Amino acid sequence: MRRMSGWWSAGIRVLGALHLLIELSLALLEVNVEQKSVTAIEGQNITLPVWYSSSSQEKPYITWYIQRAQQEQTQILKYMDGDIDVAEGFHGRLNFVHKMPARNISIVINRTQATDSGQYRCYVNVRNDATVGSSNIGVIDVSILVPPSKPTCQLHGDPYIGANVTLSCRSSSGHPVPMYTWIKKATVNLFYFPPVHDAAKGTLTLTNLTSDNTGMYVCTSRNIAGVSECNITMEVKAASRTAIIVGAVVGTIVGLCCLVILALVMIYLYRRATKSVQEETENDIKEDAPAPKTLPWPKGNDSSLAYKNGTLSSMSSNRDHKPYPPKSPSDTTSINTATGSNLGYRPPYVNGRVTTPTPSMSSQSLPTYMAPTNGTYYSTSVPTNRGTLQKTNGVEPQPPRKEITIPSGVTPSNLVRMGAVPVMVPAQSQAGSLV
Repeated sequence: MRRMSGWWSAGIRVLGALHLLIELSLALLEVNVEQKSVTAIEGQNITLPVWYSSSSQEKPYITWYIQRAQQEQTQILKYMDGDIDVAEGFHGRLNFVHKMPARNISIVINRTQATDSGQYRCYVNVRNDATVGSSNIGVIDVSILVPPSKPTCQLHGDPYIGANVTLSCRSSSGHPVPMYTWIKKATVNLFYFPPVHDAAKGTLTLTNLTSDNTGMYVCTSRNIAGVSECNITMEVKAASRTAIIVGAVVGTIVGLCCLVILALVMIYLYRRATKSVQEETENDIKEDAPAPKTLPWPKGNDSSLAYKNGTLSSMSSNRDHKPYPPKSPSDTTSINTATGSNLGYRPPYVNGRVTTPTPSMSSQSLPTYMAPTNGTYYSTSVPTNRGTLQKTNGVEPQPPRKEITIPSGVTPSNLVRMGAVPVMVPAQSQAGSLV
């Protein structure tokens, strides 16, 4: 009897624990999703099935969000205390399937668009109810497919025999990205494959055209959402002689123009380089040129000798000479010395007289020398007709200079032996300037 009463009390305790567990499980809020992903074609209507369970009888607080690729989460629907708020962009297209409040919180999207693709999240909160982890969140992935738009077919190049052309095909929209195929319509359709055909870019390249390439070409744009087509007709023609002639003429003209331009450029560069060299030469600081070499005192018995000097304008050996002046020449006097040795030099003789070079007609006369007699040199006096000086060009005459008498013991040969050098002193005009 005691055993039966013990078993009875143990069973009552187990039943009580089970009842407590059931009550706790019913008290937890939980959101259930019937379909984890939904796929639809653009323009169709879709339903996102979601419901929740809770022991509370309070009205729920429900929010729906969308998270598009590489974008932040955005709220699109909210229900609270009987009010429904729909986000811009979904007005007139989004609503609850059942009248709220209800445990079934599924939503419907009408006239779907490509931008409706993304991840949808539903959040549910109920007063006086608890949640564990993320049991109050429902997640559904939505993919909206877009059929390819009608593609555009184009021909690139001139369809002449022997030429190369490219056919292109492109749809402006489509999700996923459509692929392209080209065929040539004929009794038996001709299909094209790589490398002449690029399915991703939608191009078809035809080389070395012949008359057999004439015909209709059809491009098909295709993805899992749909198919679209376009076509183009190509007629391969023989090359036009006129076009060839025009092309040759144009090419020749262009070539000549290029040559002329090149020649002008070369001439311009050459002139510029020449001008630059000339300017550099003109701007260079040149070194002083060396002084011209003077001629040595000539030797011989010529009838008349003329010694050139850079400061004298003309020479004459037919005038009477005066002795050298006793005073030294002025600072501006130029002195020319003969180069080389003068050993063995003898002054020339003219009619038994020794002459020296004289300056121009406006200069003073140098002294004259008589021919030597028995090895002795002597000077002659100034002619009597030069005793009186006349005015020249309105300049007052200067008093005559003293004559220099060379001692009989000093001869030119002795002077040469002593190392003397013959010099020629330029004459001065009556105004005192060099002639």
